[in-house]
Amino acid sequence: MIMNKNYFLYKIAILTIGVFLFGSCDDSFLEEKKMWGKYDESIFAHELHTGWYIDKIYSDFFVNYNSPTKVLVASWLDRSKWTEEQAGLTDEIREDKKWSTTDEVPLTYYGEPVGSSMANNPYTRIRNCTFLIDNIDEKGTSMSDDFRNAAKGQMYFLRGLQYYDLVRTYGGIPIVTSIQAASAFDESIKLPRASVTECIKQILKDLDAAAELLPINWGAADYGRFTRAAALAMKSRVLLTYASPLFNKNWDNTNDKRWDAALKAGLAAERELSANGYGSAITNAKQWAEVFYNFDNKFSGEAIMVNLMASTVTNSNNGQYSGWEKSVRLRSQGGNGGVKVPLQMINSFPMKDGTRPSIGSGYNELTFFLDRDPRFYRTFAFSGSVWGTKDKPNDVVWAYRCIYVNNNKEEYIYSDANDSNCPAFVCKMSNPNLSGTIDYSGVDIIYYRYGELLLNIAECYAAKGEIDKCIEYLSKIRVRIGIAKGNNNYGIGTSLTKHQALEACLYERRIELAYEGVRVWDLQRWMLYGEEDGKPNETCQKLGVTPLNGISRIGKYLQAIQRSANNKDEVLKTERANYHVNPDVTTFETDLRDLATFYSSNFELADPSSPLDNINTKGEDGKTLPSPITWRNNYYIWGLRSNILSTNSWLEQTKDWSNGTFDYQDDEPFEYSDN
Repeated sequence: MIMNKNYFLYKIAILTIGVFLFGSCDDSFLEEKKMWGKYDESIFAHELHTGWYIDKIYSDFFVNYNSPTKVLVASWLDRSKWTEEQAGLTDEIREDKKWSTTDEVPLTYYGEPVGSSMANNPYTRIRNCTFLIDNIDEKGTSMSDDFRNAAKGQMYFLRGLQYYDLVRTYGGIPIVTSIQAASAFDESIKLPRASVTECIKQILKDLDAAAELLPINWGAADYGRFTRAAALAMKSRVLLTYASPLFNKNWDNTNDKRWDAALKAGLAAERELSANGYGSAITNAKQWAEVFYNFDNKFSGEAIMVNLMASTVTNSNNGQYSGWEKSVRLRSQGGNGGVKVPLQMINSFPMKDGTRPSIGSGYNELTFFLDRDPRFYRTFAFSGSVWGTKDKPNDVVWAYRCIYVNNNKEEYIYSDANDSNCPAFVCKMSNPNLSGTIDYSGVDIIYYRYGELLLNIAECYAAKGEIDKCIEYLSKIRVRIGIAKGNNNYGIGTSLTKHQALEACLYERRIELAYEGVRVWDLQRWMLYGEEDGKPNETCQKLGVTPLNGISRIGKYLQAIQRSANNKDEVLKTERANYHVNPDVTTFETDLRDLATFYSSNFELADPSSPLDNINTKGEDGKTLPSPITWRNNYYIWGLRSNILSTNSWLEQTKDWSNGTFDYQDDEPFEYSDN
């Protein structure tokens, strides 16, 4: 948390539970320390100044983390369009784009060559963490042991977190754990890219140090800082990534030590977290929805790491407020128009009994909302559903298209001005206690949930061939949101192979963690984009997963069958007033069926004028053609840019990029000790 000249500037911290409040921070003190080499022992004169320094580093890491779909520490990029969650072709997945040479690498995350002042890039953040770790015990003797330990613990955590995002972006990278002076002549600082295994060992070392030094929970006034709980849980996430096919050529071996390590870390985290209040926040679907907004700046038991946003919202200064609320709300609610959901995502959610929908079993794409998993109604809104705001707690949203004829040409108007080319829109993580017109929300963003930890454990058990234990942990996810066991293990199945169990884990993650910035990493670590240029994809084949490459995400208008008389005639406005579905009322199931009858009698699904995914290519009839997702296999691990390689000539380029020799799939020995 950072204070700036007597007004609140940042209220950011990752939950690990708590944030030091150090009073009013004099910005000039930190500004004069901002250039290279200017951080000196005056930082450690007393706890107040050190606290300012710590909070500034938190800010450097998280200040622009203002949407749950954003990923990559400090850059915070929205990559949900690389997944099934949202449509729209970014350059990374366009069929007419292909990058393979050093000059073409688009990602600048690694940083730029050293300039005249300090830039907020990964190695600057690592350097600033290391500066405190190396100096606080010697320079900060006036501070209490508890304060110094907590300060070091947070820096170890942040450094490990930064290395983790570097590794899953670039593979192995140079490991720097001491302060270096920039020099063109000092050979000792010309560090090569460490192997992925060496990097993982360093990350675990930092997280172990953090776990040793940090409290399991902070007091209420310090909620939001990293904790021992977060450090233990992060070890699970790190080791799961390391065991996955992207980095692990031996992933299909049930005796692989990497899966063993990931499982041990996950179980150790679960034991300690559950003993300290985690895991009990959700016992029904309503609570599942409320964990995202009902625990403002306080412990919930589901949030292991959380980005605290400002409680009082006045403007968008320095990324401290969330823009999620404004982005997901429809025009009729004062929002930006909503996050539209492709049909593939709508159709993927389970049915009420946990089984997967299929057209042959009676599932109907028009009445898609019937008999769905309880999470469906907390993730998506749709025409006829109650999606309240502070101003209109019982607001029923409608977003359908009406056709009218003007000069012998079909034209359209939209119910309540809601032009939605998908029949459902995301409502997850919105706050019904806020006005729909609010530009910037103070709702905290959860970075790591207890549910993800359970899913990590399930995946490890699946990879090890312990199917019953895998199903046990998948069941924990489904039990808490109200799916009945039935005779099919909550819809999961009873006789799964190892590969089927792994696919079930990835499927459950896709549902449980939808729109939380997790899916893109799952696609990457399991390499689920599939074939490129006819080259087969092992993981998609073995898991029985349809690759994303070649898919065009589909949108459909909910369209009124009855024609409008003119551009003012919004048909069905009177009739629809009788329909409203709310999962919190006892008549919900009956209301759903009534709404389905209304849909069947009055609506159809219609194609938009342009496909959701297109690059403006025209067919012979002049219509815009859909364009498929086209991911290149060398994008799984990005190459280094030419300006980095030219100024650091000893660094290898990543394999599959031009002249690349660095292999991120090493088979170095790895032993894990569960501390």
